[in-house]
Amino acid sequence: ILRGGRSASSSSRGPVQIVTVCKEDHSFALDAEALAQVLLAPEVRDKHVVVLSVAGAFRKGKSFLLDFMIRYMYRESDENWLGDDDKPLTGFSWRGGSEPETTGIQIWSEVFLVQKSDGTEVAVVLMDTQGAFDNQSTVKDCATIFALSTMTSSIQIYNLSSNIQEDDLQQLQLFTEYGRLAMDEIFLKPFQSLMFLIRDWSFPYEYTYGFKGGNEFLDKRLQVKEAQHEELQTVREHIHSCFTSISCFLLPHPGLKVATSPAFEGQLRDVAPEFKEQLQSLIPKLLHPDRLAEKEINGNKVTCMGLLEFFKAYIKIYQGEDLPQPKTMLMATAEANNLAAVAAAKDQYYKNMEKVCGGDLPYVAPDSLEEKHHFHFRDALHAFSSTKKMGGQEFCDHYQAQLEKELEEMWQSFSKHNESKNVFSAFRTPAVLFVLVCLLYILSGVLLFVGLSTFALVCDCILGVVMMAMLTWAFIRYSGRYRSVGGAIDQAAGVVLEQVRIKRAVGHFMLTHVCLFCIFHFFRLFQCMHLLSHQRAHLMSKTTTKNGIRESLDKE
Repeated sequence: ILRGGRSASSSSRGPVQIVTVCKEDHSFALDAEALAQVLLAPEVRDKHVVVLSVAGAFRKGKSFLLDFMIRYMYRESDENWLGDDDKPLTGFSWRGGSEPETTGIQIWSEVFLVQKSDGTEVAVVLMDTQGAFDNQSTVKDCATIFALSTMTSSIQIYNLSSNIQEDDLQQLQLFTEYGRLAMDEIFLKPFQSLMFLIRDWSFPYEYTYGFKGGNEFLDKRLQVKEAQHEELQTVREHIHSCFTSISCFLLPHPGLKVATSPAFEGQLRDVAPEFKEQLQSLIPKLLHPDRLAEKEINGNKVTCMGLLEFFKAYIKIYQGEDLPQPKTMLMATAEANNLAAVAAAKDQYYKNMEKVCGGDLPYVAPDSLEEKHHFHFRDALHAFSSTKKMGGQEFCDHYQAQLEKELEEMWQSFSKHNESKNVFSAFRTPAVLFVLVCLLYILSGVLLFVGLSTFALVCDCILGVVMMAMLTWAFIRYSGRYRSVGGAIDQAAGVVLEQVRIKRAVGHFMLTHVCLFCIFHFFRLFQCMHLLSHQRAHLMSKTTTKNGIRESLDKE
């Protein structure tokens, strides 16, 4: 077993409060930041997650049991994982007495990486929940805590005392009603594994301790008979319809010292031998790598990163005044499902683009970078569309549009980051302005040469404006004042440069034809001027000849 999460040091291990309950208005709040610190640790965030939760009535030893699981996870390779007889039991906070201890929902600060027999690694999260039916919690509070833990867990342990009574089954029916109603829409059992843990079992002569006697006892308790009242049949059919697997374990009483001594701190010397014996049977089987069921939603395995999104989605429907309606549950599940797919697609795009132009990589040519962007953009959209999602096509299209928008924002960020690596980007504006000055100067000279003095004057005026802009930009860069004006000049230069990039192919074509046009007409102009010059010389020659003849006649 490897361990991940917030920290691996024993001093920082402990429970993390992720869901809190406000006793005044009975509202619920998710500490998303604390949950993210545990689930988004680099070594576990992309691993399929196994969530083991313990729920049930208050003061029945839920935290006490979880602490033995924690001890096992840290000492799994040791056959004597229970430890020394004098060692206190630590982990989730617990104590004796009649007052409740745990509030809301807590998880252990470290996520355990467990390798299965097929070589795959899964991340195991241990979850503790507030006890139900205390004197401070409403039925809504109890139902919400139980339902939320069941919805987010892959293994739910229903902790009961002494026996399975009919009211226990009715409460379970109430808490899982949300799942049954959602199942009518998605055609899948909404919850995964449910294990009844019967504490303080007093009838081993009828049904022996452990899974064998427990499953026999459970089969009899959940058996549907024709002679039963319809209400009793409905309860049992409902429970079977909500969970993919149901089991039971019978656990003996831990001993009078455990139950009655205020000084008891979990030392094994005070625990009954038969309780320790059954504990050594229960926990290794429960946490055996090949029996750990990954969390699934609608048939898709959930990662630690995806579990965070499901928590965020589910907590929203419990923050209102009323219990969620079936459609609300379905939509919340569909929302979490789509958000998890969006997060996975974004993460894939980010990792791929990081390989292209990450922080330590050199500057990439914009055309090449944009080509990579389009490729990974399509790849991310394909990953999103190929993921099984709930809610229907129209519902998923909304999240695809959201994904496209967020990917474009990420692309803009990557593009700007890449541009900042270009040492010549700082000289972009003066370079553009200088080129404009040169072009305008040449164009003005050409226009003046061909006799278009008016257009040449216009070019000179524009040339003056561009030179003023260049001097202004240099002053702003030097002084740091009038930054808005400098930004406008940079933006204008960027627009010019962008237009040149967009129309590069057209520009080459047009430039070639303009040059040919100018050369042709310049040649024609040269021919005309040469012809005029020749004609003028001819006329002058004739005039000279006539004058010579006249002078000769006058002399004669």
